[in-house]
Amino acid sequence: MLWTCPAECDYTCQHVVTDRRVARDPPMLSPVVQFHGKWPFYRLFGMQEPFSVLFSILNFLAHWQGMARIRESIPQWHSLRKYYLAFGYCGLACWTFSTIFHARDFPLTEKLDYFGAGANVMYGMYLAVIRIMRLDEESPRHKPALRRLWTAVCIVLYTLHVCYLSFWSWDYTYNMAANVVVGIIQNLLWTGFSIVRYRKSQKLWTAWPGMIVLWIILAMSLELFDFPPWHGLIDAHSLWHLGTVVPAAWWYSYLIRDVQDDVVEHRLKA
Repeated sequence: MLWTCPAECDYTCQHVVTDRRVARDPPMLSPVVQFHGKWPFYRLFGMQEPFSVLFSILNFLAHWQGMARIRESIPQWHSLRKYYLAFGYCGLACWTFSTIFHARDFPLTEKLDYFGAGANVMYGMYLAVIRIMRLDEESPRHKPALRRLWTAVCIVLYTLHVCYLSFWSWDYTYNMAANVVVGIIQNLLWTGFSIVRYRKSQKLWTAWPGMIVLWIILAMSLELFDFPPWHGLIDAHSLWHLGTVVPAAWWYSYLIRDVQDDVVEHRLKA
């Protein structure tokens, strides 16, 4: 796992200091402190944050299984199929890079993790506009033009985001703010869409996007309670990763129901 002598010394010293602080009598108010901006975890099989790795893998499997269900359930002719599969590929890339980064924290793995997460969030907003405005359709004639414009806007924004972080400033505050803003926009879009659609159809599954958004917001709130890892293994960030597994699987169930309903309407009109 590429543990060099300096890295091994760093890891050992972190736990020597932490053990001494925890064992101090009288006890300290905050015995466990962060090193290099991270809590001192106990590694497992050479992995720095084993439970974040495990939960990232579970998210990867949720997307993998979801894509398999889409291939089985959505006909190839349906125009939304490729967009939903692309969402899955973004998820696979995001959680692959997350797994690698939490296994071993290097400058390269950190960049891949951040860029993968950014792409996943950006594509979520891209997909929200495509689905809500039905820009996947070829008629009326203005939709293909709007689709190309929206695609170009998202690609340019993401490219500028990556270039800024890579060549101008590796700014953690900016990166977090950018992801939060894009995430809020797509959450508002999906929530509003689910409310309007549920009022029209009175079908419970049409409200799933709003429920999923609420679940993700609650899971994300764990990041606000940044506590020292339990037994040096599980912290708030790893629990946030665990909290996104069920919504990911649930989201694919919604996408499949959405297309199946659209297919029924298409046949009734035909």
